[in-house]
This record gives sequence, C-alpha cells and structure tokens, in this order.
Amino acid sequence: MVLLPPGSFYMGSPASELCRDPNEARHRVTLTQAFYIAIHETTQDEWQAAMGDNPSYFFECGGDCPVEWVSWREAIEFCNRLSEIEGYTPAYTINGDDVAWDQSANGYRLPTEAEWEYACRAGTTTSLYNGMISDCFVDSICDGNAWYYGTSDISTHPVMQKTPNSWGLYDISGNVWEWCWDWYEDNLEGPAIDPTGPLTGTDRVRRGGAWNVLARFLRSANRYFFMPDRGRSNTGIRVVRNFQGE
Repeated sequence: MVLLPPGSFYMGSPASELCRDPNEARHRVTLTQAFYIAIHETTQDEWQAAMGDNPSYFFECGGDCPVEWVSWREAIEFCNRLSEIEGYTPAYTINGDDVAWDQSANGYRLPTEAEWEYACRAGTTTSLYNGMISDCFVDSICDGNAWYYGTSDISTHPVMQKTPNSWGLYDISGNVWEWCWDWYEDNLEGPAIDPTGPLTGTDRVRRGGAWNVLARFLRSANRYFFMPDRGRSNTGIRVVRNFQGE
C-alpha cells in the first residue's frame, strides 16, 4: 500500500473540460488525514484467500486479475474479513441492511469518493492523470495507462500491467470500476473538509472506469453509481486504511 499525505485539491471538472458530465461541479476539497491506499485493485487471489470463493465472471483471467462481480455490500464484508485476518479493528458494523462506519478504526475500508479522486489525480488538474483527453470514445492517450474499450479486447487483465500515476497507483483508470463508500448524489458542493457523502441514498458511488467503457469514463472527475446489492463483471474494489502513526 501507498501512504498518501493530507492535502487539498479541486474535485470535479472545469466547465471547459471535454466530455464532462453535469454532475462534476468543480469545488475545493481538503482531506485532513493521511491514509493508505492499495497500489492495485483487489485481485481474485486476494479475494479467494479472505472469502473462500471467487465471484468473478472473468475467473479464467487468473488470480492476478481484479476480482469483479462484487456488490458494494460484499466489498464491505471483504474489508472486515481482511481486517480480522491481519489483526486490525474492522471499520464497519453490519446490522442487517444497515452498515455503520467507525471512522476511528484502523481496519480496511472503501475510499470515500473524495479520497478516491484525490488519489487518482495525484496532484494533477488535467482530465486524465497523464494529460488531457481529446476524444470521448477511443483516445490513444489512454492506451498506456488503462484497460478500456480501446485496449481491453473485452475482458479484464492482470493488475499492474499499465503505467501507474505519479503516486504509484495502477489501474486506477480502467480494468474495473472501484466501489467507494459514499451514497451517490448529483450535485456535490464545496468547499468541503473530509466529505463522506450523504447519509442515505439508493445507489453507491463507483469510480475509475472499466474494461468495457469509452475513454470519457476514464477521466479523473467522472462520477458513476450502481445499486449496492448488485455486482457486475466490470465492478471491483481497491481498499484503503487509516494511517494512525504506525
């Protein structure tokens, strides 16, 4: 995992950004706490070791490929299981359909939407972490850093095969969508300090694009969502963990 420092950044996209969506209002966000983030998406082998099964549609891709067909709820359960295995305090309390997050816990968890974009951008302000997009559909600037519609041959691929961002994070664009903690809302407002999203909702946020999406969905500001009790072959996870001076 990589330790990311606290910091401030502009979340969302400017009105002039090519391929932007109306739910990407640009606003200042400050994250006051350092956190660890996995350098790659959770793999099928990692999921199998913790959970004892492999839900992936692309299971023949192999153990180094990202796990997918994971619902948000299953992602939460994985975080708790991995925390228990490694001796950390689980971040989540699950009571039926209700999930409570103990923000003081040192166990594995999903990133907030703001943490995810902060990590993806790695200090950049361009539409992609490696530059500006020029084509919303298939763009050669995406080819070196993402498995997407233009490069994937309609499948996931082993992690860490593309160029990482400057903070050493692989596949944060493409391969599989990554679940975030937040309930989705159309209009984010700022400035904001350590935002965690609305208290209720119908869909959870997922970020980063996937093997079957167009280039526009790989942009750092792109926001997407899905029902938390459903999995898909293009949706997986990347875990984070609080830094507590260890």
